[in-house]
Amino acid sequence: MDYKAIPFEKRIKENIRNYALDNLFSLDTLTEYCKALCAVADVAILITERHGEKVVSVGGFARFTPDVVGEPGRKVRVYGRTIAHLYAETEHVREDKRESVEKMLDGFANMLSQWGEEAYLHMESSIYMDELEEKVGVQHVQTAKGEKEDVLTGVYHKHYFEERMQIIDRSEVVPVAVVNVNINDWKFVNDHFGDEESDRLIKTVAELLKREAKPDYVIGRVDGDVFITLIPMAEEGEAEEYCKNVQAACLNYEDTILAPSVACGVVHKTNVEEQLQDILPDAEYEMFNNKFEVKNAPGYRERLEHGI
Repeated sequence: MDYKAIPFEKRIKENIRNYALDNLFSLDTLTEYCKALCAVADVAILITERHGEKVVSVGGFARFTPDVVGEPGRKVRVYGRTIAHLYAETEHVREDKRESVEKMLDGFANMLSQWGEEAYLHMESSIYMDELEEKVGVQHVQTAKGEKEDVLTGVYHKHYFEERMQIIDRSEVVPVAVVNVNINDWKFVNDHFGDEESDRLIKTVAELLKREAKPDYVIGRVDGDVFITLIPMAEEGEAEEYCKNVQAACLNYEDTILAPSVACGVVHKTNVEEQLQDILPDAEYEMFNNKFEVKNAPGYRERLEHGI
């Protein structure tokens, strides 16, 4: 595909048709989140692909045949295209709780759309830049021999970070805290203020992560707005305190445009037989739980939009 001839915005609008749900989400993480949601709200949840193929089913949908045309449920849309349908069975919900549960399900569908758009934009941006650089004969700077740092942020880039995880695994050090940190509403900043400010947001959060870290912490940028911090030999409560300090630093950050905010998820490797790579989805799941809390906290939206 000739990217010199096809503008990036057109590519974004067209390529979403090639994406399925599992391209944008970890289905294991999504399933665990749905299980937790069902347990709390006493509902059953089914998520299908755009054409009705069942992907996540928690509760009483074994004999249910989705009709995504006649009864599409709640649509999950990314860049104007439906990528999934969310069905919910609420017959066991108490009548006085039904309205709240319906609002919660609406919010869940909206959040899936937002998370999907963020994941899609990051993947397409990365692919576009890699292929464009290759087309003009520019070697990707992060694959240069001996390079360790992410160019934008100064923390470890994904490939070297993965090497450090393997080194820690081989050293049989336990416990190791794994902290997943995701920037909230990065896309909002990109949409309203452009690439320069959204890049500045990523750099700002990286600086706060480094500032609150101890010298032995290992910090990597593993996706567009996703960081992971490893804390070898973490003391009890140390990782949670780190998250608390980073989130407080975000809230205290003063700027005319940016209002940095992050969601954090913490898990611990406690068995030398475990691999850090295998527990990353658990940290992501915990991060999603925290994201729901942070983004629904009083004053969050007002702070986010203060620069408009």
